[in-house]
Amino acid sequence: MTALALARSWRPKTFSELVGQDHVVKALTHALDQGRLHHAWLFTGTRGVGKTTIARIMAKALNCTGADGSGKMTSEPCGKCPACMEIDAGRFVDYIEMDAASNRGVDDIAALLEKAAYAPSNGRYKVYMIDEVHMLTNHAFNAMLKTLEEPPEHVKFILATTDPQKIPVTILSRCLQFNLKQMPVPLIVEHLEKVLAAEKVECEVNALRVLAKAAQGSMRDALSLTDQAIAYAAGKVTEESVRGMLGTLDDAYLIRILDCLIAKDGASLLAVANEMGERSMSFSLALQDLSSLLQKIAAAQVVPESVLEDWPEAAEIHRLAGQLTKEEAQLFYQITITSRPDLSLAPDEQTGFAMTLLRMLAFRPGSNGGGSSAAPSAPSAPPVNTVGPAASANPATKVAAPTPRASAPVSAPAAAAPVPSAPTAPAASSAERPDWHSLMRQLPVKGLVQQLAFQTELQDWNDSAAGVRATVMTPMPQLASEASVARLADALTAHFGKPVKIVIEKGEVEGKTVAKVDAQIHQEKRMNAEQMIAADPFIQQLEKEFGAKVVGGSVKPL
Repeated sequence: MTALALARSWRPKTFSELVGQDHVVKALTHALDQGRLHHAWLFTGTRGVGKTTIARIMAKALNCTGADGSGKMTSEPCGKCPACMEIDAGRFVDYIEMDAASNRGVDDIAALLEKAAYAPSNGRYKVYMIDEVHMLTNHAFNAMLKTLEEPPEHVKFILATTDPQKIPVTILSRCLQFNLKQMPVPLIVEHLEKVLAAEKVECEVNALRVLAKAAQGSMRDALSLTDQAIAYAAGKVTEESVRGMLGTLDDAYLIRILDCLIAKDGASLLAVANEMGERSMSFSLALQDLSSLLQKIAAAQVVPESVLEDWPEAAEIHRLAGQLTKEEAQLFYQITITSRPDLSLAPDEQTGFAMTLLRMLAFRPGSNGGGSSAAPSAPSAPPVNTVGPAASANPATKVAAPTPRASAPVSAPAAAAPVPSAPTAPAASSAERPDWHSLMRQLPVKGLVQQLAFQTELQDWNDSAAGVRATVMTPMPQLASEASVARLADALTAHFGKPVKIVIEKGEVEGKTVAKVDAQIHQEKRMNAEQMIAADPFIQQLEKEFGAKVVGGSVKPL
């Protein structure tokens, strides 16, 4: 006869054996002891936290008759009476477990409710346990509403689900809801130690910690993984055998990675990634473990006592917490968690993992130009006081020129064209032809009217006693709607104090509109920024050592 799986043989039989759900046990045992029982309970929680187990214990508590057959309902079922033994064996006729995933239709629920009207055959109560109840159809939910609210006195309903959001609120309002917690790692480790001691299997505590982390809060998963580890190790369950079975990363690799980052050693970083690839380790789990280690380091920097001394990596955490700044720990953590989804987009996981390590090295604060992938807004070079020969020859042009930029090797004279960046030009009198560019920047217009103003150039300015007739050219006539032209004319009328009529002509302008001048200024700033990035020593080092390239058009001036 084959042995039962640990998850089955160690399934709790009483409330006292249940692990990690004290808040649920307390409420249910008090209700049983006081005889104040609801007719329907809903247990929610992730897989393997005890929903079905609690339902079976409740069924035994409701129907237990004691070893002598004269017992009453109790919070401590004896486990020896016929009802308890038959429920444990799965053959008690008055305890019905139904899987809603495969019996989700209205006909299945109708058949169940028809049988509910009959008295129990052997037990004190008829207990219906509906697992994964959120899988029922809307019609099935509606069919059970009335019975669930006012069932016969001998019927109790226990519902279980991993997704309570999909259950109609009309069902939720008819049940007492209990949210089962995920199992913390220390609690899983403690329970696995008891199980393996009883099974006479030698183990290492660190191996159990790895299994507990891999279980992700599920005690059933932890027991199943322990079964697998016992078979894999064929003897003592060691940390090395468990990591080999799961493909998880040894902490030594993680510490080597952080040491390479601290030393700014890119070659060693890639060597660690290659070594992990040769051992067929899971790079997704590696990033998960690395982010967990960085979280502990960040916590140690703020609250040193948060590091438990019984952790095998406690000394290394304290050392790394002193060598990394708080900003670096936070940045590395953010890069690791945001890079995990990108592994599926990389050519292969090892490439994606290696790029993640290089990204951490490149963006490390203060690392020889690291973090300089965007153009700095305040370069160290002294500001240039001239903007070209044309500027020095024409003082008026100097006033209208934009603010000079530092270290601008691009000497395009067009940058010194009349570009009034601030509304400093005086308002033109009605007898003079106005500076159209300055005027358009001064007008208090927004939105489409402003876009129209910026896309025009003055062709003719006819001033008379009756008013002003302004003829303007625009390459974008689609902006010149009647409403926009009228609002622009109103703004000009308010500015000059006399009626202004605007005549729009379509065509390419000979000079430059405000929009074109702004675009040219932005283009020159971008070119300057790209040249500064290309001249950056750290970027040049990355290009030389790793063959990196700056993506064209990705650099934006600040």
